[in-house]
Amino acid sequence: MIKIAIFASGSGSNFENIVKHVKEGDLQNIEVTALYTDKANAQCIERARKLNIPVHINQPKDFASKSSYEQQLLKHLSDEGVQWIVLAGYMRLVGQDLLQAFEGRMLNIHPSLLPKYKGLDAIGQAFDSGDTVTGSTVHYVDSGMDTGEIIEQQQCDIRTDDTKEDLEERVKNLEYELYPRVIAKIIK
Repeated sequence: MIKIAIFASGSGSNFENIVKHVKEGDLQNIEVTALYTDKANAQCIERARKLNIPVHINQPKDFASKSSYEQQLLKHLSDEGVQWIVLAGYMRLVGQDLLQAFEGRMLNIHPSLLPKYKGLDAIGQAFDSGDTVTGSTVHYVDSGMDTGEIIEQQQCDIRTDDTKEDLEERVKNLEYELYPRVIAKIIK
């Protein structure tokens, strides 16, 4: 059994989707040890509790430095025997402590066809760009913002009658298929 930890900062819909794929047997030989969040009021916490997944809430503002924050995370990860970290809406750049400990074993999903539209509001950036396609990218995590090696991408159209909300929904549904598929291929 390969133990993964999922990091999220917001609603946790990708987190919940991954856990459901694990519980339904679509992601075999994977155990989700816990949800790690950096926000005490994040909606992902409630999702984790409904799914009976333990939660670690560690807010960076409660630590003297990024390194001390990540050392606390590493202690939990080590105690749980975590082998992979899966970022699912974790809205924080990962620092050197986590990167070194989990080099080549940390995945992220980003709602654009990287290298386009890195960072915040990638869907809004694509929507406002005049582009006719966007999508989602799963990549390895490195020290940059959405700059790690791309593993797989999937695209969807930006329709002329789309609202930003329509596009967000389509990209989110695409991610619900893409991320578990890539996790199944990479984490073995």
